[in-house]
Amino acid sequence: MSSFVVSARKYRPARFEDVAGQEHITTTLKNALRNDHLAQAFLFCGPRGVGKTTCARILAKVLNCQNTGTDFEPCNTCPSCNAFNDNASFNIIELDAASNNSVENIRTLIDQVRFQPQQGKYKIFIIDEVHMLSQAAFNAFLKTLEEPPPYAIFILATTEKHKILPTILSRCQIFDFKRIQIPEIAAQLEGICAREGVSAEPEALHVIAQKADGALRDALSIFDRMVAGAGKTVTYQQVIENLNVLDYDYYFRLVDAFLAEDLSQALLLFDEVVNKGFDEDLFMNGLAEHLRNLLVCKDPETLALLEVGAGLRERYLSQALLAPHFFLLTALNLANDCDIHFKMARNKRLHVELYLLKMAYIQSTVESSRGMAEPEKKNPEPQVETSSLPPAPPPAPKKEKAEAAPQEAPLPEAARSSAGSPSWKSSSHLVATPRLDRIQAESIPVNPSPSTTTATGGLPLTLANIQAAWDQYVERSGQETVQTLLKDIPIQLSEETLVATVSSALVENTLRAERGLIESLREVFARPRLALHIEVQKPVPTELPKAAKPLSNSDKLLKLFEKNPLVKELSQRFALRFDDH
Repeated sequence: MSSFVVSARKYRPARFEDVAGQEHITTTLKNALRNDHLAQAFLFCGPRGVGKTTCARILAKVLNCQNTGTDFEPCNTCPSCNAFNDNASFNIIELDAASNNSVENIRTLIDQVRFQPQQGKYKIFIIDEVHMLSQAAFNAFLKTLEEPPPYAIFILATTEKHKILPTILSRCQIFDFKRIQIPEIAAQLEGICAREGVSAEPEALHVIAQKADGALRDALSIFDRMVAGAGKTVTYQQVIENLNVLDYDYYFRLVDAFLAEDLSQALLLFDEVVNKGFDEDLFMNGLAEHLRNLLVCKDPETLALLEVGAGLRERYLSQALLAPHFFLLTALNLANDCDIHFKMARNKRLHVELYLLKMAYIQSTVESSRGMAEPEKKNPEPQVETSSLPPAPPPAPKKEKAEAAPQEAPLPEAARSSAGSPSWKSSSHLVATPRLDRIQAESIPVNPSPSTTTATGGLPLTLANIQAAWDQYVERSGQETVQTLLKDIPIQLSEETLVATVSSALVENTLRAERGLIESLREVFARPRLALHIEVQKPVPTELPKAAKPLSNSDKLLKLFEKNPLVKELSQRFALRFDDH
């Protein structure tokens, strides 16, 4: 039988100082031992493969070690340490809660707590995957966990702290383990390569560390697989082929094609990636990560966020100098949109190719958008005082209609600048494209003389001008509903507030929805603070006719006498009496 031992077991840390990436945990535990400030129950929680059970085993050994020095590390030579290393210690008991999660298993554990340790000072119980215990088992364990004997210490370990009852959490001292950083994993792999006599390229170890996703145990398992396939020499190319990782070189070449606007090269690179068996979504995720790395290279303060090898770092820095900020931000936005809509696309390949096409023309799109504003900046029109010019006649395409057309007033300064500005179109593939609200100024059928214009360049703010401007806007709206409801609305002026009195809620809602009206009035009268107040005229309640009082028999008789005098004469002749009852 082979004597091979996997690296995760062979190089499992035996001392606190050998634990990688968890200095905040090991330092706290050693200080607690030094100050004799040890809790009765610990809870180690965190991702898989980061050293939770390893730290629990080291702590258990230190507590019963007979040769603990000033550094409070296990000696691994005393009888207690040797017994634990040989799995023959009666004072350190390990329990896997994933397979022993019933009440009976916890009761058996509680029975063992009653017996004092045979050797050493403490009896330590390590319960791994404690979140797998049933609720009944947790409840049975509560009392013992809260008030254990002075010689009993419990160390619980879990990857899912949220599944543990709050009553258990409140009785434990909680330590949160973190994911191990990529440089620390790569350093551990380099040390193992030196011990095993394996020659590995730094980039290869870095890819293994990235693939492990913060778990050192996973990194060691991947390392064993690479060594088994490649022998004593592990190269970067072998690692990316065995782990199905896309080479960085594809992304560098793809970004170069984007910057050169070489769409053909970009599509050919994507075709080569697909033919090698990589999924389209995996390719786009890798491209997004590559663009993110280029973006963090633009600022020296964020350069620490670049988690790549030393040789690859220089290549990232070189390409980041060629890629503008707006290109990287826009390309990242496109990559994110592609990932969001990828699952809904029927033709996955065409979906990705369309986004690659947009990325290839980012610079052209932005430059053309900038070019729309350059002529106005380079050749500004001369400013002319509109108050000194006669009013310009309206355009008359036909002679028979030119005579009947009313003469329009010149637009004020603010309205002309608004109407003459270039119309920018929002584009879905540009990042942070501003949305411009374009308001078209309306001409007013009023012919003011130079003496009637205000100093600000607008028309005088009078009720006659306001009503004319209002009606002109309504007529040019082109909407039958607006023209019907908003025509001839009574308007009053209070300083810079227009008070419009409407007859119903329907007219009020229509007027509130027509936001361009007040903006047009502000520009025409050059009053940016002009406001509109709407009042709904309440109908005057009419008095209901009073209900008629019912007539008595006497009243009915009198009415009858008025209508027929013969009846009255008959009653008098025969002395007839009519009683109300």
